[in-house]
Amino acid sequence: MAGERVLVVEDNEMSMKLFRDVLGATGYRTLEATTGGEALALAVEHAPDLVLMDIQLPDIDGVEALSRLRADERTASIPVLAVTALAMEGDHERFVAAGFDDYISKPVDIVELVGTVRQHCDGRGR
Repeated sequence: MAGERVLVVEDNEMSMKLFRDVLGATGYRTLEATTGGEALALAVEHAPDLVLMDIQLPDIDGVEALSRLRADERTASIPVLAVTALAMEGDHERFVAAGFDDYISKPVDIVELVGTVRQHCDGRGR
């Protein structure tokens, strides 16, 4: 881990603080967006190593934001993980089928979060 940049897209202030604190403590640099539109702009500007994308956002939802990231050649290859409280049976498969690289359910398990972020950042360091 060499200070990879993780774009956290989360509209809940307490959840954002959790991501910021946990990722910062494990050596990641975070960029923060509270809307899908803001996330798209930050992804193009900063080319993060990974995006943690909440699904339920106030403007465009996480699935639509993912679609737009994948459609832009500047951001198409960035791994994007769905982060959501939608934790029904089959949701993991549904989000992966939608194009997400992986899925993390809320409430977030810190050990799972760090392990999943490390797994998807390996080999992508800039």
